[in-house]
Amino acid sequence: MRFGDYPDISGIATENAQPEAVIATPPAEPLSLALGPDLLRQGRDLLRMGIGKPLIARMMLSAQAHGTSVEDELLASGEIDENLYFEALAEMLGVAFMRELDASRILDIAGLDSQIIRPETLRLHHPSRPPITVIVPRLERLAQTLQTLQRVPALKASIVVSPASEVRRAAWQAGRLRRVSDTVGALFETTPLHSARITFWGRQGFYTGVLFCGLVVSAVTLPLISMLLVHIVLTMFYLANFLVRLHALVCAFRQEKHGAKHEIPPGKTASALPVYSALPVYSVLVALYREKGVAAQLVQALDRLDWPRSRLDIKLVCKEDDAETIAVLEAMRLAPEYEIVRVPVRLPRTKPKALAYALPGCRGALVAVYDAEDRPDPGQLREAHAAFLTAPPHVICLQAPLIITNARQSWLSALFALEYAGLFRGLLPMLSLSDLPLPLGGTSNHFRTAPLRMIGGWDPYNMTEDADLGMRLHRLGYRARVITRPTFEDAPVTLSVWLGQRTRWFKGWLQTWLVLMRDPAKLAREMGWAGFTVFQILIAGLLLSSLGHPVIVAFLGYLTWMMLHENAHGEGALAFWLFVTDIVNIFGSYAVFIALGRNRMNKEERKAVGWRWVFVPLYWLIMSAAAWKAVFELRSKPFVWNKTPHVPVVKADK
Repeated sequence: MRFGDYPDISGIATENAQPEAVIATPPAEPLSLALGPDLLRQGRDLLRMGIGKPLIARMMLSAQAHGTSVEDELLASGEIDENLYFEALAEMLGVAFMRELDASRILDIAGLDSQIIRPETLRLHHPSRPPITVIVPRLERLAQTLQTLQRVPALKASIVVSPASEVRRAAWQAGRLRRVSDTVGALFETTPLHSARITFWGRQGFYTGVLFCGLVVSAVTLPLISMLLVHIVLTMFYLANFLVRLHALVCAFRQEKHGAKHEIPPGKTASALPVYSALPVYSVLVALYREKGVAAQLVQALDRLDWPRSRLDIKLVCKEDDAETIAVLEAMRLAPEYEIVRVPVRLPRTKPKALAYALPGCRGALVAVYDAEDRPDPGQLREAHAAFLTAPPHVICLQAPLIITNARQSWLSALFALEYAGLFRGLLPMLSLSDLPLPLGGTSNHFRTAPLRMIGGWDPYNMTEDADLGMRLHRLGYRARVITRPTFEDAPVTLSVWLGQRTRWFKGWLQTWLVLMRDPAKLAREMGWAGFTVFQILIAGLLLSSLGHPVIVAFLGYLTWMMLHENAHGEGALAFWLFVTDIVNIFGSYAVFIALGRNRMNKEERKAVGWRWVFVPLYWLIMSAAAWKAVFELRSKPFVWNKTPHVPVVKADK
């Protein structure tokens, strides 16, 4: 932008200036915009503070384009130090400036949390002196504030000015203990049937004990009949899972035939999307714990988001005892849109608790959730915003696809990439188009903030808060949809890390199933029979098929041996049909898993996976090991979060 493209502000230094000016825009934007009197008034005030005309002009253009104030644009630009700016305002008002606030002198009273969202005023109390009022003056109300102080000069002795970020920090700190207590107990206290705080609710424990004892007794007294019944149950769930994914594969082939196949190479940025004036504030939540290694990579990725910085509210949510991660973030001198939120140490120490703690402080009408290792497509927020604009109000969640970029590193990461391609670009889009419940991914979720708060946000006690939230919002009458701009991340490459992560997932899926099945009849009415059936297939079916995979493989081996060596007639017919069903279930499921994933991948991704899809049978066996480990952990340590360590990417995505 040339200096000649800036609005002429030469005449706004006096109060008698004309209230309107015309902005000349660059040739690429042949749009003539009129500056309103509020923007001109703010420009005059900034000029009196000694800020240069070119900077003020740029901020005016940004404010006009984004529907904000000149002050918001100036502070968000990073071209002026926040402390110096508010110190200058304090000097104009003739009051003291306080750069740091002592949070212990702030009472946790009603209304304190409003200062986290929009910092304006606080009261500092002292045991032997009158309280001091801390204000965050706004440029748009500067004239009124000056008039008040001139009318009552005695007020100046009891008023100090402090930066907005410092007032926000002090408010977070002053109410931290009450806030974390509310976070941990809110969902359980308001809607206990939706909380995983109690593993077995009511008669669930009794029924589980009866079922387990019945299986043990029947296995001892009627082993053949018991094996047959178990075999049939597992076969039915296996077959249902196979058919759901086969339907997703058929839908994928249809999309490909009609040219609607979504194929985005890793690393490709978003194409230009419509730019809307008066964009809403967009909050971004990222929960971090022991992530000093990827902190710089995360900030670089978030800096690339295509959204006005003055309309961004990025909260890096850290546990307050994670000194290393916090120190790394503080040393980076983060841009003004960033805020480090410190979560007090209290059980459970989980990601959903951190997100739920930060949610009341989100300023945005929309909120996105990312993980520490994520590299979201820069255009993802704009696509989500455009999708929300056209979606009906009951669509409150959008899921972006996750793409694994380190498939070449190991056979585990290759199959992880294959699994994610089939899930996020195959199965979830099919469920979305069918208006069925979506088991959300743990990252790259976009929400309407108000209804998210209304339904209780994330459950601090659930190990897969994403799947739980996806099912809960569906049963409450809301819907989730998918978008196409991806988020790139890396998969675990070692068995120990993969097993810990997958165990946590299985434990959370089991928690989710138990929570939703506390009143099955009510759940079926709320979800509808189609949604209820898909929920059983996706969650219960996944759990049972994973737990029973070694059993099915063993049955298949046994039936093969029996058909080759036994000559029984009646049993032979039954064995033959069980054998055929097992063949379809096992090898059909393997084939659909591979085909759905490869169909959703582009040429580069398929090349990265290569021939390692042959390890799918082994992948499913270790998945079964994780499922069994989760069952035992649910009993011994239900709320222990198995942390997945992350490392920064060595090489740029291709």
